Amino acid sequence: MSEDAVDADAVHHVADLARVALTESEAERFEAQFEDILDYFDSLDEVPEIERESDLVNVMRPDEQRPSLDQNEALDNAAETEDGYFKGPRVS
Repeated sequence: MSEDAVDADAVHHVADLARVALTESEAERFEAQFEDILDYFDSLDEVPEIERESDLVNVMRPDEQRPSLDQNEALDNAAETEDGYFKGPRVS
């Protein structure tokens, strides 16, 4: 297991940040799963470094300006609009 053990407080903190309600049994299960995840990350420290290829090149295409939809055309595809903008669901 990793040096910094995950405790129930850490699990509940993460759940609060994600706005997820957990029962105590769920918190215990996630505690073990978080430990496994951290152990996996610790094992990545054992992967040897390799030499980087010196002849790597950017494979992305250059940015080019081209015609796009005007505001009305874009809004025609929206499920709901308001005052010339896309309207989405309320988050909180």
